[in-house]
This record gives sequence, structure tokens and C-alpha cells, in this order.
Amino acid sequence: MAGDTREGRDSALDELFDYGEQVRFVHWEAFSGAKSTVLLLAAIAVLAFITGLSDLSQETVSLDGPLGALFPATSSLVRLYGVFFAFLLGALTVGLQRRIRVAWYAVLVALPLVALLPLFTAEATDFPVLLASLVALPHLVRNREYFDKAVDLSPFQLAAIGAFLGVQVYGTVGAYVLREQYTGVSSFTDAFYYIVVSGTTVGYGDMTPTTQLTKLFSLSVIVLGTGAFTIASGSLIIPAIESRVTRAFGNMTASELTLLEDHVLVLGYGAITEPLLDELRASTDVVVVTPDAEVAADLREDGVNVLTDDPTDAEALLDARIDTAEGVVVATEDDAQDVLAIIAARQANPDVRVVAAANDQKHVDKLDGVGADRVVSPTVIGGRMLGRSVLGEETTLFDAETDEDGDAETDEDGDTATDEEP
Repeated sequence: MAGDTREGRDSALDELFDYGEQVRFVHWEAFSGAKSTVLLLAAIAVLAFITGLSDLSQETVSLDGPLGALFPATSSLVRLYGVFFAFLLGALTVGLQRRIRVAWYAVLVALPLVALLPLFTAEATDFPVLLASLVALPHLVRNREYFDKAVDLSPFQLAAIGAFLGVQVYGTVGAYVLREQYTGVSSFTDAFYYIVVSGTTVGYGDMTPTTQLTKLFSLSVIVLGTGAFTIASGSLIIPAIESRVTRAFGNMTASELTLLEDHVLVLGYGAITEPLLDELRASTDVVVVTPDAEVAADLREDGVNVLTDDPTDAEALLDARIDTAEGVVVATEDDAQDVLAIIAARQANPDVRVVAAANDQKHVDKLDGVGADRVVSPTVIGGRMLGRSVLGEETTLFDAETDEDGDAETDEDGDTATDEEP
């Protein structure tokens, strides 16, 4: 009897405390995700900066490490090693936080380089950078699929950056080749320093041309360098400012608009817009044209392309690249506005396919008459589906789309759509 009681008590305890699946005390995925990678890289940037300041505070830093003999410059230059990579990794941390793929590749190169510092110097204060880099590299590789965003640069931006880099190469090589005709230029480092100082119009005067040829060369570097720098920086900074301003108002930038092709324009915003976007966004690019700035800002936050403008204005539709669009959906909550939007779409692109939603059943023929290829009445379709469902009939969307009068949906010929039509 006592044994039965004990066995019952043990069974009850087992049932109470024994779980079918194990409960993890620590979720290691939380410490090995992409966010941890970004935090590790930021920590390495801070460590590199502290290490660099420590090296700069010393009069000399010896290259006593196992790779010290391979350092490609004088021992004094190693004092700047940590600070340089600290600022570089700081900038790349911002890129990783934004999931930019190019930043991931750059970090993959920069981390091994910054980890070499203690192998050059053999300083005890430099080894935390090495250890942190060894921990961060597996994280970086493991989460590589997370950093998948491309940097979209226009042809003009690429050309401007290429011109700026070309001027730097032209000036550095030219100054080095003509170094005998300069005072203070004897190496590639001196030549690069001279070109940067000249191109930024600082002009310390420690390096000067001594012949007519080098004076003309220096003038060409100043003119080309300042011009290329101004154009390159403007091509990158102005679109960034424009993007910030337009995003604040829920609008697309000019550069984003130029990339649109084979997209679907949604003119207006109404009750059916959200399910419409859910249906379209999985298979094609979508641009919503609406005059409501608040709605546009909300859509933009959800990742929807938006142009804050009048959907009944043909010029606005041309800005939204209706000439390259695959189709147009007119879906405001005002059939009169729908009519004007259809007319504007036909003016901007007579060949584009236009589908309209009629809020009132009696306006189906009117929307069809002004140029819509297909007109759908969501209220009629929904009402018929509700009616058939309450009677216990099995029904689908296509069953409820039309009736014998064809007044719920029409095609471009004005004929009644059949159940087989999409």
C-alpha cells in the first residue's frame, strides 16, 4: 500500500517536472547573430583606436614581432597603424549596420590586416586587437547572408569617383616622375602628399615646383583635382541629402525613379490598397502615387515605393515612369477621381494595361468607357460571395466575379468576363 502511494507520488512529480522538450538555459543564437557581428566590429574599432593612441604616445615603436621585418614602411609609420584602422573599421561598422554587402567584403579584408599589428610590434597592449579579430572573423563569415544590400550608384556617380581617383593617380605618378624638378619630393609618399595638399588648395609651401613644366603640371593638378573632388563629393552628398528629405515626406528620389522598369503603378490609396500591395509586392515592383503625404510616409516606412503627387496628373505619372510600367491599377475611393486617373494614364502611355476598381456598381461602364482595360467592382464581388456563403454554397472569387448581366466586371471589349478569365 505504501509502495503504491510512493509510486503514485513519484509519477506525479515526474509528470510535473519532466518536460518533453529541453528548455535551453542560454540561446547561443542570440550571441552569434548579425547584431553581435556589428557590435564586435565596433568593439575592435574602439580597441584599435586605444591601441593607436598608445602607440602615438610613445616616441618610437619597435618592430620586434615575428612579422616586423615584413612591415612595408619605416618603424615610425606603424604608430599610425591602429588609429588608421580604427577610423576605417568605424566607417565599415556603419556599413554593416545598414547591411551593405560591400562593407562586408571590406571588413573581411580589414580585420586580418588590423590583427597583424601585434605580430609587427610584439607589444602586449596590441594583443587584445588580435584576439578580438579572431573572434569576430567566424561571426562575420557565419552571418554573411545577412549583409545583402547592394550599393546602387548611378553612372554619373561612378564616373565622378573614377575621375577623382584618376586625378590622384595622375598627380602622384607625375610628381614622382618629375621629382628632380621639385624641392622636397623624393618618394611616392612625398608625391602623394604634395598632390593632396595642392588639390585641397592648402599649399603649405614645403614642396615647390622649380621649372616651367612642373609649374604647369601643378596648375593642372590643382584645377583637375579641385574640380574632380567637388563633382565626386557633390554626386554622393547631394543624393544622400535628397534621400533624407524625400524619405521624410514619403517620396522617391530622382535616382530611384530612373531605375524603375516593368513595375506596376497603383494610382491613389483606398481600402483595397493594402491587400492589393500584399498581392503584387511578392512578384513585381510597385509604386503608389498618392497626394496624401501622411499616407505616403507610412507606406515608405513599410518599404513601399511612393511618389507623393497627384495621380490624375499625366506629368506625375511620367515621373513615375509609366512609359516603362507593366500595368496600372486605379484604386482610389472616388470614382470621379478614378475617371481622371484613367484618362491621365492613357495620355501618358496609351499602350499600358489599366485595371480600375469601381466603388459604385453603376460606374463600371463609365470607367470602362474612358479607357480602362478591365473594371472590377469589389463591393459587388464581396456581396455575392457573402450571399452564396451564407446559403452554404462553396464559392471562390471567380465564381462571384460576374453574373449573367456582366455588371460586376468588364474587359476592354465591354463584354462580360467568364469564370475562366483571370
